[in-house]
Amino acid sequence: QNVRIDPSSISYQMWKDIPVPFYLSVHFFEVLNPKQVLRGEKPVLSQRGPYVYREYRVKTNITFHDNDTVSFLEYRHLFFQPHLSNGTEDEYIVVPNIMLMGAAVMVEKLPNFVKLLLSGALASLKQEAFMNRTVGEIMWGYDDPLIDAINMIIPGLLPFKGKFGLFMDFNNSNSGLFTVHRGMENISQVHLVDSWNGLKKVNYWRSSQCNMINGTAGEMWPPFMSPTSLQFYSPDACRSLTLVYEQSGNFQGVPTYRFVAPKTLFANGTDYPPNEGFCPCMQSGIQNVSTCRFNAPMFISHPHFYNADPSLLSAVEGLHPSKEQHGLFLDVHPMTGIPMNCSIKLQLNLYTKHVSGIIQTGQIKPVVLPLLWFAESGAIEGSVLKQFYTNLVLLPLLMEYLQYILLGLSVPLIVSAALLMARRK
Repeated sequence: QNVRIDPSSISYQMWKDIPVPFYLSVHFFEVLNPKQVLRGEKPVLSQRGPYVYREYRVKTNITFHDNDTVSFLEYRHLFFQPHLSNGTEDEYIVVPNIMLMGAAVMVEKLPNFVKLLLSGALASLKQEAFMNRTVGEIMWGYDDPLIDAINMIIPGLLPFKGKFGLFMDFNNSNSGLFTVHRGMENISQVHLVDSWNGLKKVNYWRSSQCNMINGTAGEMWPPFMSPTSLQFYSPDACRSLTLVYEQSGNFQGVPTYRFVAPKTLFANGTDYPPNEGFCPCMQSGIQNVSTCRFNAPMFISHPHFYNADPSLLSAVEGLHPSKEQHGLFLDVHPMTGIPMNCSIKLQLNLYTKHVSGIIQTGQIKPVVLPLLWFAESGAIEGSVLKQFYTNLVLLPLLMEYLQYILLGLSVPLIVSAALLMARRK
């Protein structure tokens, strides 16, 4: 009763206004040798950051339905935390010109005159393959006349105008309309997604299995979890993600199951056939998300190509993957399905290459170039943690001891009663 999505349940307020302090930590990859890369040399990268943001999540438009579901919009608001960051938003970083390099790959198979028009527009706007911009501009957007030029040359290629930023749609925005089960009739269904933006499945991918919306919205899970796996739908990854059980442990004295990403999460269809629907694929360890990113040549992966094909790592310099720093995890209390501690990490990559007819691409060799990686992390603390510990650890322990005490006291009473009855006979 206490984990159902019901205004009278204990966990409802926690579900409605998440009391856990969440943080978004962003690490950029600066290209140290842009001129050499244009001549066909290997990119040398240097990690910058983290740039840390306090993340507040607020549910609005909460609507209860007759079929035991509830729909809601959850907005994210981010605020820069200078004291937690290694740098400021005003710092300049040399990164690929994402609009230029992305557009070049997108028009590669179009007629030569289109590529010549684009190349001429790039030259007149003094656009180069690499740009030197501030962290704030890359994150939240900068005015770029190239966007309007591309839309004029190839109408409909880009779905936005004037301004571009990698996290423009992340701040002060929602992640779509989720409709989830309340668990009033069947507690094993609580928090499982019924639909997202009215869809029972998405249409980004090439197989019905890959298009399925599985699991929860990533906030809580049904109670009485088994040490096997858990699933959630991620609008950021445009797909459902399955994590697998790794080990039992505890967080601040509260028992937990730890779930981590399997090595097959971003494997290609050759190495893991069920992922064939996410193709066209390249090496294992990166997933092509162009179909849900306006057909731009974008890929997601684990940070530093952790758990990816070694060829991706050897194509650049400056990456050092490790499980401790780059592996994602969720620590969930198995009895209630409530996460106690989590860190979800993803890397955003851009496929770059020389495109014939567009001189700005120089002699860049085909490479999946890391742009940044980010971690969304949070852990229950303070009064909420104390309440959890009291209700889920101390009270059950006390009840268990009390059971043994009562059992111990009942033995002599039973013996005395038996002796008394024997004497009467």
